[in-house]
Amino acid sequence: ERALQLLELSGSVEEDYIQIAQCFEATRQRCRRLEQDGRQAREQLARVEAERAALEVKLKHARNQVEVEMKKRHRAEAELEKQERKLQLVFESLMREPWGSGVLSGEQRSMLSTLAGRRLGAALVPGRRSSAVDESCQSLLSHSDISYDRTEDDV
Repeated sequence: ERALQLLELSGSVEEDYIQIAQCFEATRQRCRRLEQDGRQAREQLARVEAERAALEVKLKHARNQVEVEMKKRHRAEAELEKQERKLQLVFESLMREPWGSGVLSGEQRSMLSTLAGRRLGAALVPGRRSSAVDESCQSLLSHSDISYDRTEDDV
């Protein structure tokens, strides 16, 4: 009887060892899959970081280009105002001087008055901006408002 008990006991121990070996194998395969997933995630992270760096460079160039274009625009608007003031002075000189009335016909004077009323009167308003570009959204899209905070990366 004792021998039969040992045989029965040894049989259940053997099954336990087989189950433990199967658990170890399943754990080993799971660890291998997790290592592969981790490697793939690191590779993807490296690709995304490289793409982010490239996009940051593009953003920097775009910001610089916007700044250059804004400076050009301000210079052009200043030049426009300067030329419009000169034109206004010439117009006023032509209209007020006695020799101007002899040179210009009534029709020419009328046409100049009409043009001056439309263009020059509106052009000399202080602080006026060119109507060709609408800057009403400038504060929303200002390049200084666009920033990337690296402290969020730690989260």
